Amino acid sequence: MTKLFANTGVIALSMLRRDRIRIPVWIISITLFVVPIAALLPDLYTTSVERQVMAESMRNPAITFMLGPGYGLDNYTDGAMMAHFMLLYSALIVAIMSILLVARHTREDEDAGRIEMVRSLPVGLLSNLTAAFLVLFIANIVLSVLVGFGLYALGFETMDLRGSLIYGASMGAVGVFFAALTCLFAQLASSNLAVLGYSFGFLIVAYIVRGIGDMGYEVLSLITPLGLILRTEVYVNDYWWPVLACLAISIIIFALSLYLYSIRDLGAGFISTKPGRKNASGFLSSPLGLALRLQRTSIIAWMLGMFVLGAAYGSILGDLEGFLDTSGMILQMIPEAEGMNVTERFITMLITILTILGAIPILLFILRLNSEESDGRTGHLLARAVSRNSILGSYTFIAIIAAPIIQLMSVFGLWSAAIFVMEDVISLNTLIKAALVHLPAMWIMVGLAVFLIGFVPRLTGLVWVYLGYSFFIVYLGEMLQLPDWMAKSTPFGHIPQVPIDDVNLLTLAILMFIAIFLIAAGFIGYNKRDIR
Repeated sequence: MTKLFANTGVIALSMLRRDRIRIPVWIISITLFVVPIAALLPDLYTTSVERQVMAESMRNPAITFMLGPGYGLDNYTDGAMMAHFMLLYSALIVAIMSILLVARHTREDEDAGRIEMVRSLPVGLLSNLTAAFLVLFIANIVLSVLVGFGLYALGFETMDLRGSLIYGASMGAVGVFFAALTCLFAQLASSNLAVLGYSFGFLIVAYIVRGIGDMGYEVLSLITPLGLILRTEVYVNDYWWPVLACLAISIIIFALSLYLYSIRDLGAGFISTKPGRKNASGFLSSPLGLALRLQRTSIIAWMLGMFVLGAAYGSILGDLEGFLDTSGMILQMIPEAEGMNVTERFITMLITILTILGAIPILLFILRLNSEESDGRTGHLLARAVSRNSILGSYTFIAIIAAPIIQLMSVFGLWSAAIFVMEDVISLNTLIKAALVHLPAMWIMVGLAVFLIGFVPRLTGLVWVYLGYSFFIVYLGEMLQLPDWMAKSTPFGHIPQVPIDDVNLLTLAILMFIAIFLIAAGFIGYNKRDIR
């Protein structure tokens, strides 16, 4: 038995050394994301009256779908407010960290041939997978401790040590769960891209199912890790059992992963890849055709996913107006407009949120080129009669064209669900206009990714940091009363909120110019730098 895990510690130390910068950056960034927000809350809502007004705002179904059920709303303390605002999104970020890092040390290493080299050494059959899970387990423990003691160190009366540690442990438990789940998908899928697709797809489905469950179907929430950890009722009742249950499920999933790993051929997956055609089509002979073929499944999956996400948000619009009319704080979050009801005003904010979420697949499409280069495949293309501009242009073209398609899919999903739950549905043309006006902001994100690929490909991760910052500012900026300049520091903060605002063509033209400039600069850098 011990031979199966021989030198697991050595491999784990090797992984820690490879990620000696990556893991600390993740941990520190998440900690600095959570703790300072907790420090701001007592200054934002200083009286019990203000907190209770906020508590009433939290009872509407839209907020429940987005943030989860509120606990302690009858006595809405700073701690209860912090857990309600931030625990779910903190857990989402930790899940993303675990997915990316586990995939990096499992299927990505296997695709690149590194695990085959490791297995040629005196190591156990299960050592590499165990080491990857162990590294993420340790990373999540460190993160849990830092966040827990960081929140307690603020010294707020309603954020005691027990609640703070449960908050941190809840985040860590979700991280461990998705680490184990990614280990499982690494056995089922036959490529790193498929592993990431399955893992992130599960995360999105878990968020949606959790949202539906929190609105009245408790069982649905309890079968998802995100819904389970919200039952800790942090800073209210401080239950440990959801954390322990989540960890127990994670161990079972990881044990199944080990079994499948032990019987799987290296380089294969239990979900077999569909056999290709004997002869490639003429379309595949071009860089654009190849890029589309490589990402075809991902593109289709994301389009369907954005349609479902839009439909999920559209399904909560039926009873929204009655709740928003009695929620003073929420009314302050959405823009004012004469002659429009609060639901129509709320939809403008919803479109912006869907746009930022829709930027995720757009960036994945363009950043696939960076992955191809890291794996050494771009060099094979350039050894033939293929120019750098045609390669970079193909991926850039896919990202640019995908942006309006993704927007339309989200809007169609939103509208198709809304027509069944709303008496007076906002017109489809208005929704399409509100969505397409965000395209310049999405293209700026594409331009930033192209710029980084062209000059500093190792720092392309910064584009995710900027997108996360944009989401945080747009989503919680008004609620946390953040300064206006922070909203203007992201392109999404300059987009007019149609139909409330008039379309400012000059502003959109400036954003388009910035996007074009970043893309052009990226092409120049890509043509001059060395290919890794």
